[in-house]
Amino acid sequence: MHKKILISTTLLLAFNLLLTACTNEAKEESPTEKEKTTPIKLNWGNDYHKALEIAKKEDKMVYLFIGADKCVHCDRFKEQTLSNDELIETMKEDYVLLYMSRDRHNIPEGFERYGVPMHYFLTADGNVTAHIVGSRELAGWYDVLDEIDLMNE
Repeated sequence: MHKKILISTTLLLAFNLLLTACTNEAKEESPTEKEKTTPIKLNWGNDYHKALEIAKKEDKMVYLFIGADKCVHCDRFKEQTLSNDELIETMKEDYVLLYMSRDRHNIPEGFERYGVPMHYFLTADGNVTAHIVGSRELAGWYDVLDEIDLMNE
């Protein structure tokens, strides 16, 4: 009987140690919540009205990226597309950047909150010139930006 208790206790301890080691390892590898929820390397605002003011002042369009705190496709878009240095420079130069999480921000009326990632290109007075749903790889995103440029010439 004592042998069974000893074996059971040993197995339970071994399982707990293994579980703890796996949990700690996963925590170390996963990005912080801020890194997961905000696109990296770009200076994003999250105030719609302020973004429009800046766009008027700087004579730029507004790029509104609506995402969610836990969205695989949003994360993929941020990591694979919005992390490219050349694209980052293009986006900073041509657009006022606005990121809003449907989980944390008050998204203005008229903008779709479901089906993220959601992308809007707006004039400085708030008119939507293009609305795109989903994630794009880098080459596909450059195609989108080229089409936006053509539409606004």
